[in-house]
Amino acid sequence: MPKMIFVNLPVTDLARSTTFYEAVGATRNPMFSDDTASGMVFSDTIHAMLLTHDKWRTFTDRTIPDAHASAQVLICLSEDSREGVDRVVDTAGRSGGTADPNPKVEYPFMYSRSFADPDGHIWEIMWMDPAAAPPAPDQA
Repeated sequence: MPKMIFVNLPVTDLARSTTFYEAVGATRNPMFSDDTASGMVFSDTIHAMLLTHDKWRTFTDRTIPDAHASAQVLICLSEDSREGVDRVVDTAGRSGGTADPNPKVEYPFMYSRSFADPDGHIWEIMWMDPAAAPPAPDQA
């Protein structure tokens, strides 16, 4: 079985966040969803668990930071093309998120943009052509 990643995110409005993540390409898995959580599927191995603050607090007693004011992580997902990057970020901006809270990154072999979800969690969307990347310093 391949390793899977489940990104757990505290959200202030579960319905709004579920709708937002559906707009940017995730699918809600009803088996892992209820009135306190939405299990959102990006791929067979990548999932985001959107959790109400009350549900989040059952996992940790640490303070939930305001993601609009601070950043603890930046989550990155790949796309198959530059156009795919633009499509996801532009959709996020039209669907209640913020497009491009961080500067765009553009190299001949890589392109990325980012969006913040309605709760301020930042996602980077990136395309890369590894064959066009420069060699690592120890391989040059």
